[in-house]
Amino acid sequence: MSKNEKKKGKGLKIFGIIVLTLIILLVAIIGYTYFYITDKLNKIQRVDIDLGQLDISEQAEANLTGYRNIALFGIDSRSNDDYGRGNRSDCIIIASINNSTKEVKLVSVYRDTYMQIEGHGLDKVTHAYSYGEAPLAISTLNTNLDLNIKEFAAVNFDAVAEAVDALGGVEIDVEENEVQYINSYIVETSKVTGIETEKVTSAGTQTLDGVQAVAYARIRYTEGGDYKRAERMRTVVEAMFNKLKTKSISELNEFADLILPKIYTNIDTSAIISMAPDLLKYNVTDSIGWPYETRGKTMGAWYGIPVTLESNVTKLHQELFGESDYVPSETVQNISDSIVNKTGYSN
Repeated sequence: MSKNEKKKGKGLKIFGIIVLTLIILLVAIIGYTYFYITDKLNKIQRVDIDLGQLDISEQAEANLTGYRNIALFGIDSRSNDDYGRGNRSDCIIIASINNSTKEVKLVSVYRDTYMQIEGHGLDKVTHAYSYGEAPLAISTLNTNLDLNIKEFAAVNFDAVAEAVDALGGVEIDVEENEVQYINSYIVETSKVTGIETEKVTSAGTQTLDGVQAVAYARIRYTEGGDYKRAERMRTVVEAMFNKLKTKSISELNEFADLILPKIYTNIDTSAIISMAPDLLKYNVTDSIGWPYETRGKTMGAWYGIPVTLESNVTKLHQELFGESDYVPSETVQNISDSIVNKTGYSN
């Protein structure tokens, strides 16, 4: 793999987190017929998954009946038709939808988080997709976080800048300490994408074009490091969500033609269409980085250790689902104990 290809993989990781919003918006265009919508959505690359592979516990199924949790993966493939083994999910977002209130919460799961991967032991969660594609990646999230994820969408990183440009840019508040770093990444991203743009000359709220938005999402050297970078990714998707809502029918049509063929998902067309009537009620109300408490440890490679997995899962369910008295499953407790035994990190 060339140096430029590696930079491209690192720089274009925000693409996956716009997918859920996009496919909901597309089916809500007033005056369009069912057949037209179906034809559009048929451009998406679909795959069927056996739900028995996803390891949804009875406890999670019962507790989370009011929520639709969808996994969004940004993978490091270089081809629009290669979503198989060997591709890591460098961006992992859980879009959690409250079916009653239509509130959407975005949860970034940090790629280096130490988790139990079926058949592979304790490892970075980013490797789960590489080992077993979407089913194993979803299973890992369900098993370690007590979730009921049945659906996913995955993309590679080839067209992020084009997607943002197709929206006319996004509004982002660039902080003073981010200016020097965003400009460094603008130079690199322009070389990789072949798209020239201007540098950011000052801090403050401003419209970033595609290359600038990608550069902003790549920043990792301010306080907070990779965790802050995940937050920036979520900031970009919220900005894209807001911009998509303002688009006309013709603009949405052009955007759909550009993006849809690059989406790989098991979400059924009829399921997407069923979400359309409630489109305007959906609102992104929270943006969360998970795990909340971590400690780094080098064990051959660097890992982000949840301290502890059990307490982090408890807090997630309290914040995400309002389960104030939540007690993690026995499976999560056992995995948490294994992580403590392996790392020595209990607090």
